Amino acid sequence: MSAETAQGPSDTPAGALGPTSMVLGTVAAAGVWPTLTFLLMPVMLIAGGLAVAFGLTGIHHARRNGGRLWTSVTGTVLGTTGLLFPFVLVLSLG
Repeated sequence: MSAETAQGPSDTPAGALGPTSMVLGTVAAAGVWPTLTFLLMPVMLIAGGLAVAFGLTGIHHARRNGGRLWTSVTGTVLGTTGLLFPFVLVLSLG
């Protein structure tokens, strides 16, 4: 087995899913800012859901095959914040 074919931590699916989850989670969590909430409401729901899905998948792969766990966890937390905030906001207004 040569060094060229050996898998490193960046070659696992967590290497792609973690940063993707973190970017989508950051976009979703940006809507928590009061002036952007109603403008980014649809984006928060879509990006937050994708960030949670990609983040949980990245966590699964990072724990099994190695890779960076912190990017997947951060993306999942940010995505959950962005996903749940519109529901909490609507329930608090009603």
